[in-house]
Order: sequence, then C-alpha cells, then structure tokens
Amino acid sequence: MKSSIRAGLAGVGAAGAALGVAELVAVLAGNRSSPLVAVGGVVVDHVPAAVKDFGIAVFGVHDKTALLIGTGLLLAAYAFGVGVLARRRWWLAVGGIGLFGLVGAVAAGTRPGAGAVAAVPSLAGAAVAVLVLRHLITAAEKAGPITAGESTGPIAAGEKAGPAAAGEDAGRAAAVGDPRTPYRIERDRRRFLREVGVVALVSAVSGVTGRMLTSWRAVTAAREDVALPVPAERAPALPATVQVNGAVQYVTPNRDFYRIDTAIVTPQVDPSAWELRIHGMVRNPITVTWADLLRLPMVERYVTIACVSNDVGSDLIGNALWLGTPIKALLDLADPLPEADQAVQRSVDGWTCGTPTAVLRDGRDALLAIGMNGEPLPVEHGFPARMIVPGLYGYVSACKWITEIELTRFADFDAYWVPRGWSAQAPVKTQSRIDTPRAGAVKPAGPVTVAGVAWATHRGIAKVEVQVDEGPWQTTELAPAVSVDTWRQWSLTWPASAGRHTLRVRATDLDGVTQTPALAPPAPDGATGWHQV
Repeated sequence: MKSSIRAGLAGVGAAGAALGVAELVAVLAGNRSSPLVAVGGVVVDHVPAAVKDFGIAVFGVHDKTALLIGTGLLLAAYAFGVGVLARRRWWLAVGGIGLFGLVGAVAAGTRPGAGAVAAVPSLAGAAVAVLVLRHLITAAEKAGPITAGESTGPIAAGEKAGPAAAGEDAGRAAAVGDPRTPYRIERDRRRFLREVGVVALVSAVSGVTGRMLTSWRAVTAAREDVALPVPAERAPALPATVQVNGAVQYVTPNRDFYRIDTAIVTPQVDPSAWELRIHGMVRNPITVTWADLLRLPMVERYVTIACVSNDVGSDLIGNALWLGTPIKALLDLADPLPEADQAVQRSVDGWTCGTPTAVLRDGRDALLAIGMNGEPLPVEHGFPARMIVPGLYGYVSACKWITEIELTRFADFDAYWVPRGWSAQAPVKTQSRIDTPRAGAVKPAGPVTVAGVAWATHRGIAKVEVQVDEGPWQTTELAPAVSVDTWRQWSLTWPASAGRHTLRVRATDLDGVTQTPALAPPAPDGATGWHQV
C-alpha cells in the first residue's frame, strides 16, 4: 500500500472520530447540532427546488437517507485529501480540519432554536480529529515502504530468522537509509491497519450510541407515558366491505405510512415542554400547552392525506384514523382579523406551511391531531402534535411537530415551498390508481380482478372507470364511502383474453368533474393524468 493511501486512510479515520465524538456531544447540545445533520439541514434549505424534486422522485421516502450518505461520501473524500496533505504540510491539514469544524459549527448555529452551545459538537469533533490524525499519520510514516514505490509482502517466520535473510534485509534497508527489516516494516503496516480499524469501530459505536441516546433521551419514554383521551366523537365503524380484494389496505399502518418532510433527523419534542402559540393578526393571542390540549374535546376521523410529490400511480398517500381537536375552535378563540387570509404553521425545526384561514374555519374536519390509528402520533409523524386538513396537499397544510400558528396574509408571507416554485394554495386533485394487476404481470386468460383506490379528498368519489386497451370505459364496483375525506376502493372483473393488454383508470368526483388525461408532473400543484398498467 502506498504511503499516500495510508495517509488518506488516516484522514478518513480522523474524520470518523470527529463525527463519532460530535454525535456523543450532541446528546447534550441538541440533536440538530451534530455537524452531519446540521450541514444536511442547510443543504435541504438551500438546494434548488429541481434538485429536491429529483431526490424525492428517485429516492422517495428515503431521500434524507440518500442525502446523509452522499454528504458522508463527500466528507470522506475531503478527509482523504486532508490526510494526504498532512504528510507534507501538517499545518495546512490542521487548517483543513479547522474548516470542517467551522462549517459544522456555523451550520449548527443557523438551525432554529440554536444557541451558542450548538457549535460545541463540531468544534469538539475537530479537536479530536487533529489528535487522531497526528497519531495515525505517525503510524503511517512508520509503515513506509522499504524501497521507493513498492511494499513488502508478508514475511514467513523462517525468512526472518536466518542470518542470510538478516544480512540481506540489512543491506536493502541500508540502501534506502532505513535500519528496519522488511519484517518490522510489515509489522508496522499491520499495526497501522489495526489502529485505523479500531478508530473506525470506536467512531461507529460512538456515532450510533450518540444518535440513539439523543432520540431516547428526548421523547421515547415520554411518548410511551401518553394516555390518549377518550374522544367526544368516535369515528363511525368501518363497513365490512370497505376493503376490496387486491387493493392496498384501507387503513394504512403507521409503519407503512409515507413520510416526506425536510427534517434530516426527526425532531424530538418533549410534550411537557410543548406549546402551541396562535398569534399575529388576531384579536386575542393564545398559547395552548400540552395539558391544555388534553383537556379539549377530541374527535376521531378517518382522513386520507397525500403528498404533492405523488406521481400518477405512486404511493405517497395514506389513510389513517386521526384523533385530535378541531382547529376551528382554537382559531375562534384567537379571533382572526377579517383580512388574515393565511394561517402560517411553524414546526419546531422552523419549517413553514401556509393554509387558507377560511379552509380551517369552513366546517371540515381540520384537526390539531395527537393520535394516529389508536396510538400517540409516531415521533416521525409529528409527535406530540401535527395538523391534518382534509382536501389540501400536505405541503400547505400538514405541519408536523407544530409549535406556532401565525395569522397573516398570503400577500405578506410565502411559506417554505412557495419561493421554491410551488403554488401557495393546493387542493388535492382527483386521482385514481390500479393496485392489481401490477405492470408486467402475467395472468391466465379468463376472469381477472382489477382493483385499486381513488380519491378526491373533501369532495368524494362518485364513479371509477377502467379502459382495456382502446375499448370503451367500463364502470367499476365501488366499495362503501366512509366519508368524502377518505379514499375509496373499487374493483372490476375483467374477462381477459390471451395477449398483451393495457389497462387505464379514471375517477369522477361528486362535483361531476372527471380527472384529466393530460399528463403533468407534481410541480407546481400536483400531478395529473390517468394511471395505466
């Protein structure tokens, strides 16, 4: 192994040690103060909208994981270069580590709610990186090759013991001014690799432990202690025929529910310290604590929510039983001014979305939700409280980890996604999807069940039709509708003939509007087109 490669590995090992220590320090400083997380958050906030759209389209719910992996790979390349530089220009390498620490510290300081302590993990990690790099570079230099440009292979025990071998070793070493034998050089090389491995192992354990402690320390125990209140109004019982064979589960399990947001790490909000402030253009600003919220009347409602990034036929949509208090009652207490046409919701991590004030007060089941499918909100879905607004895409309504509602005007404030090219107001479009058969499926000729879901939240589905090849549209059998705020399942028995076929689906909502066949991407206000397999 060449000396430059060993030096590069020393740099990567030092960077790993820095990240591991930073994660442990972040347990005390706050989970968004970790340099990798803080820098990732800055990237999410400032990357062009087209890049974000590409990430969601390619990686879906794993977009943040892909970002963290990509950031880690870039950091590894940078650290490799710093290690190579350290062989010749030590103080320049120290400056490179200092730059790494400064970038992380500044990024952490820009996170919402960050204080001076947010810089500590990055700076502590940089300090440790300098010490580890110095040690590993020294070890790498000891493992230098006995002749320029080549490395020695393993030396058998018999080879190092004989006087002839010893004399030959001494002669070769003297020729390059190195008093060590090839055996000792090989031993030093193996020691260097062991030390790099130990640093990597300790760094990984430190990083994982720090991340787990941060999560556990914050809310896991608190969430387990939450006892959901008995709802004043329960959701109606689901009809036995609401589930159609071949369609997705009518109620999406929490573990399978889609998650699209800008949080690099899941915000950890202790309910005992949580509060919701409603202010701005109101006559009576109010603050609601967790204890206050639990005393308010709660209702259960089945509501289907969808991400605006959901392509035609995709699965960034889910239906759940939500428990919450009607947001209209809270807004009525705050008494918004007539000109306050936008309710800006803010998450604990600073993310914003803007919902038309009129929509939150028009009688629909817009909820400040604390429960999902019979349990407290999962942390990744907004614990302790989030917004659920039927009929609007999530980016203009479904604020998770909510801590603030500011009444303002659309003319005065653009929420997070609006300056990035998305529409300020985005009602969910009528859509339908074929769940079975899948594209490319092979079925025997004869009766084939075609089934799926359709949705037009807060308008409801009146009809779903399927077209086989270029034939006439056939009306499907609809499962019962639980409410206009949920998706509806459908099915059709198709007498399939031998050969290759194309199936298409379209839905008509209760307003009599049939979804358009015109294909359009999700931006700026939702995808359109007919799903086909």
